[in-house]
Amino acid sequence: MRNPFRKKEETVKETPQQKDYKYRLLIVKFCFLFAFFAASARLVQIQLFESGKYQSIAKGQYEARVPLVAARGNIYDRNGNVLVANSEFVSFAADPKIAGDDAKLIAKEFSAVTGKPEKEYTSKLQSAKRFVWMERHLRPDAAELIPLKKMGGVVKMNEAMRLYHYDEIAGQVIGATNIENVGVSGIEQQFNDVLRGRDGYVIMQKDGMGRKRPSVDYPREEAVNGHSIQLTIDLQYQSIADEELKKGIARTQADAGLVVMIRPQTGEILAMSNYPQVNLNRVQNADALKNRIVSDMYEPGSVFKIVTASAALENEVVTLDKKIYAENGKYTIEYPGKKFRLINDAHPLRDVTFLESMAFSSNIVMAKVSDLIGQEKLYKKARDFGFGMATGIELPAEINGQLKKTSEWSLASLNSIAYGYEVGVTPLQIVSAYSAIANDGMLMKPYIVQRENDENGQEIYTGQPQMIRRVIPKHVNEQVKQMLEAVVEFGTGVSVKTPGVRIAGKTGTSRKHVNGKYEEGSYNASFIGFFPVEKPEIVILVMIEKPKAGGYYGATASAPIFKAIADRIINNNGLLAKTMIAEQSVQNVDQQKDATVSIPDVANNGIDNAIALLNRSGLAAKVIGAGEEVVRQYPPAGTKVERGSLVQLMMNETALNIAAGSLQVPDVRGMSVRRAVNKLAAEQYGVTIVGSGIVANQFPNPGTSMKQGAKVTIICEPKAVVTAQLY
Repeated sequence: MRNPFRKKEETVKETPQQKDYKYRLLIVKFCFLFAFFAASARLVQIQLFESGKYQSIAKGQYEARVPLVAARGNIYDRNGNVLVANSEFVSFAADPKIAGDDAKLIAKEFSAVTGKPEKEYTSKLQSAKRFVWMERHLRPDAAELIPLKKMGGVVKMNEAMRLYHYDEIAGQVIGATNIENVGVSGIEQQFNDVLRGRDGYVIMQKDGMGRKRPSVDYPREEAVNGHSIQLTIDLQYQSIADEELKKGIARTQADAGLVVMIRPQTGEILAMSNYPQVNLNRVQNADALKNRIVSDMYEPGSVFKIVTASAALENEVVTLDKKIYAENGKYTIEYPGKKFRLINDAHPLRDVTFLESMAFSSNIVMAKVSDLIGQEKLYKKARDFGFGMATGIELPAEINGQLKKTSEWSLASLNSIAYGYEVGVTPLQIVSAYSAIANDGMLMKPYIVQRENDENGQEIYTGQPQMIRRVIPKHVNEQVKQMLEAVVEFGTGVSVKTPGVRIAGKTGTSRKHVNGKYEEGSYNASFIGFFPVEKPEIVILVMIEKPKAGGYYGATASAPIFKAIADRIINNNGLLAKTMIAEQSVQNVDQQKDATVSIPDVANNGIDNAIALLNRSGLAAKVIGAGEEVVRQYPPAGTKVERGSLVQLMMNETALNIAAGSLQVPDVRGMSVRRAVNKLAAEQYGVTIVGSGIVANQFPNPGTSMKQGAKVTIICEPKAVVTAQLY
């Protein structure tokens, strides 16, 4: 019997609402759990993987990196005259977001000072950028007129800007910088990395008002100012060249012109003048910065005849007094295949000597002589003079010129090249070739940088004469000089003749080549010469493009400019008096005819006395270092050398760096220049290089104790010479 008091067990069933509630609760729990893990993962990412990023953002709120701008190095002429320096100007920048509602006021204030339209400044302040330049390089007096305190978001900063002391003088050589003070042409471009230095920085702390304060707890890197460059350019010679070229252009109504001056014994460039000129403080046209002396190619015309004359005399196919028929000014050549060509002379001649053919610039005689020389020998001689290859001067954009291989010559090429056509040269190549004739047949590498000094004024590089090769034997060179002197004495260049000074030179006229063809009635007129002939001090090239008045020949357009320049140099520098003394000295040496001389001992002599002793022996001197007394010479006393050779003189102040210490000079004799420089640098020595090739000698001697950073002079010569000396 069932107990009536026993509770009945009943199964409780969940309602649908309860089930839905539990399901949603579970979802919420999962969401919270997912959010917890996501937040934890993000926290790990921020704390461990991206901590640097957020530390940087935080630093940006209370730190500011302020640049310390390096001063760009100065540029000097050979005598220490400052050509380029720096001047402080003021620039203004703005943050358009902070400027905000003040934009109209800011634009109005800037417009009132600069005279520019207000809308120009307004458009800048509407930029989405956080930094815009409002104005660059204002003069300090003008910058003071800008009411900076009334302008929110505008900042003022000092900026250096190049100041070119002589405006147009040597403009294309020096070059220019852009608004960012980066070199874009000339020396400024070629040595930009050297001149600009290295910017530094300082970390400043910002307070709540955004004001910057320096802190000793933060790093600081000082700016390293740029190095200075001293050129071989002579400011006086450069000024003369610029002035006389400008006058000559006005007289001939020419399109353009150029002048180059070089010292033949060393290859130092004394002047480079281009017209139209460019004012470096107000450059209007970037094309005006082009230095056509190294970057443009011309057909040289008759000035190229020294190559033909040198090849002919060296290969003994003619002599100076050999008579050649000049066809009375018109010569028709028949080539295979019944092809004919007419060659004209500006001065009709009949029977003339080879010397007279140069004096009167006969294309016909040179064409006939080239047939005797042959293609290979003429090509080789042109290459020996340096045509068809860049000179390697320290200027940008230098080109090689054009000298085709003989396999590319046409039937007429041999005759054309003989008088300066079908060949492309730069003006620098021409002046370099004539310098070889002025330098007893020795071709020197042209250079324009005399020295480089670091930010402390310490010399770290010195330009030195470098002989490339002997182009022609000395006896042949003397004959070519006779031919060039005849040009001035009684030939086409007689207008440059100057009483008391022997001048040698050559006129040249060539048709202007434009877009692959000759331009009718358009010519380039040239004159190149050197003086005094007995010991040339200077070579000058004058080239005029497209003269329109007074004649288009080199004798009428360019020679008068050469004479004006030469006269001023002779009168201003007493060169005429020096020449007379030199001639008298030559007579006192009894006109020695020996090709070689013995080098006298000039050690322990004063510099003036040492140079005088060398000059009396027919030798030139190159001074290394400073001081008043010679402590060593190279080559050593007693060495037999060719008359006119260069003797290196080490001065007593060069030895001031010698001091007892732990560092000893290593022996680098017999090493290549690169290896010697690397070894000395590894031993913490500076290096001065004289010559090229293999190290023949060094100063101080190996084993000498010297202080760290002192300079060692290494004297280099071609390998064959050094091998003979060492072994």
